[in-house]
Amino acid sequence: MGAETNPLVAPLADAVRRGIAGATGIDNLKRLSGGASQETWAFDATTESTAIPLILRRAPGGTRTQGRSGTAAGLETEAALIQLAGAAGVAVPPVRLVLDEADGVGQGFVMDRIEGETIARKILRDAEFAEARPMLARQCGEMLARLHKIDKATLPPLRVSPARAEIEQYFQTYKTHDHPHPVFELAFRWLKDNAPPDTTELTLVHGDFRHGNLMIGPDGLRAVLDWELAHIGDPMEDLAWICVNSWRFGNIDNPVGGFGKREELFAGYEAAGGGKVDPDRAKFWEVLGTLKWGVMCTTMVMAFKAGDRSVERATIGRRSSETEIDLLRLLAPRKKG
Repeated sequence: MGAETNPLVAPLADAVRRGIAGATGIDNLKRLSGGASQETWAFDATTESTAIPLILRRAPGGTRTQGRSGTAAGLETEAALIQLAGAAGVAVPPVRLVLDEADGVGQGFVMDRIEGETIARKILRDAEFAEARPMLARQCGEMLARLHKIDKATLPPLRVSPARAEIEQYFQTYKTHDHPHPVFELAFRWLKDNAPPDTTELTLVHGDFRHGNLMIGPDGLRAVLDWELAHIGDPMEDLAWICVNSWRFGNIDNPVGGFGKREELFAGYEAAGGGKVDPDRAKFWEVLGTLKWGVMCTTMVMAFKAGDRSVERATIGRRSSETEIDLLRLLAPRKKG
């Protein structure tokens, strides 16, 4: 569908003119492929002097949905979190406009379009990012420290999900699949035996801090994207999720996203005021993150078996076996000496 026949063009142009000072309309509206649960559109706001590169993040079809099994924050909440994170020094795309029903565009918001790359294969291998790679682990730690220091009293309503709640959520999902995975059973038992105490201090957690949601340029980390899984939880959850082996894309000797070491991530976090990192708690969350991704993969299998015969469902579904190997490595007794 061409931009000239896209029914989004007219109402979005009107909303942009009303909400962005100096905007005269829009141009180059294009649906992007990224975004599994929300629509992402790139476009330019036109002005009398220059174009402003923007992104529209919108609910599918413009209608409000509950998201991933009810765990996703609404788009208005996402926009509020991005604004709070930006004020706290986290690299984010500034939000220009939060849409309302009267705009006729649907539920969503408009933010600046940040240039850079989110595809892990390119970030980890292309010469363009050679100078950035050694900096990324520390930069990620610094960003997470700023994020976790945001005053909880300023946050919009968010779900609260400490360790035991996360374990139970994914255990219940696993049980609905009615297909035994002995390694998953072992991991669930280990997690229940090693869960952090209920007294662990909770903070704002991004919830999906990894490749795909990090905009990287030759100068390093430029923006943290996709805040829909943000919640109140253990800050070690964010530090561990980016270390899950599935997000290293083959660079297994660099635990942090395939580009850095845990020590660099933790040092950046502590130097930026994020508090002392607890390596044992971080390992717990790395185990839980690995198991969580495994359960997500088996969910894709269930969708495939139920009739969604897409290649994506089948390809991701088969990766559950990779997480079983990762879990066995993580849970293997450490040799002394």
